[in-house]
Amino acid sequence: MREREWPDEGELVVCTVENVKDFAAFVTLDEYSGRKGLIPISEIARGWIKYIRDYVREGQKVVCKVLNVDPERGHIDLSLKDVNEHQRREKIHEWKNEQKAHKWIGFVAEATGKDRKSIEEALYREYGLLYPAFEDIVTAGGQSLRKLGLDRKVEESLISVAHENFKVPRVTISGHLILTSARPDGVNVIRRALRSAQPKIEDVEIELNYVGAPRYRIKVTAPDYKMAEKAIEKAASAAVGVVERAGGSGRFIRKQKSS
Repeated sequence: MREREWPDEGELVVCTVENVKDFAAFVTLDEYSGRKGLIPISEIARGWIKYIRDYVREGQKVVCKVLNVDPERGHIDLSLKDVNEHQRREKIHEWKNEQKAHKWIGFVAEATGKDRKSIEEALYREYGLLYPAFEDIVTAGGQSLRKLGLDRKVEESLISVAHENFKVPRVTISGHLILTSARPDGVNVIRRALRSAQPKIEDVEIELNYVGAPRYRIKVTAPDYKMAEKAIEKAASAAVGVVERAGGSGRFIRKQKSS
């Protein structure tokens, strides 16, 4: 991880609980060279707390919000209760990705004999974090690398390590198409509808499966949920439109995402 001196107020930070007292939890900030922080009992959880150890324990990884930073006194005050579950998951996900990227930079430094810190600093200047640099290399060709003035061997090694280790994220969503047609050629109408439900969309995979008349399962895999949702709506709308224009009926039932 990038070693910075002090966090900013309002920033979310990953911490390791070192010691738990009746009045507070003492932690180290994983992203800031192990600097110490304190979570007072009033910032552990909302409502009255009878036993602080019901909420935190030694060795636990927690995500906290920085309330106050006093570099002169070396104090960092933190809040656990001000971080919701979504923020906690997102921050832990980012932190784990940065750990992976830090390890990958180690591979590059070892392969090229170059100082890893200088490589990291160059990537931080362009991307802000390490992990997005590897994502850019794989998904967009890493055009930004050429602007960093890196040694040619380092650039080539970054590209090689990225393709060996970075997996392009994919998400899958699904739903059911209910398609009916009372026409004598109703089977052909349904076939046309299903063909129309498989438009060609770059980076998107659409799969249709027969469940049992009149139900068909539609599954879409894409780089992110926004693209997947747009694709499944387009596919379902096309299929329903074909059936309805032929005098039949159609509807789409979206399967809810798991929490």
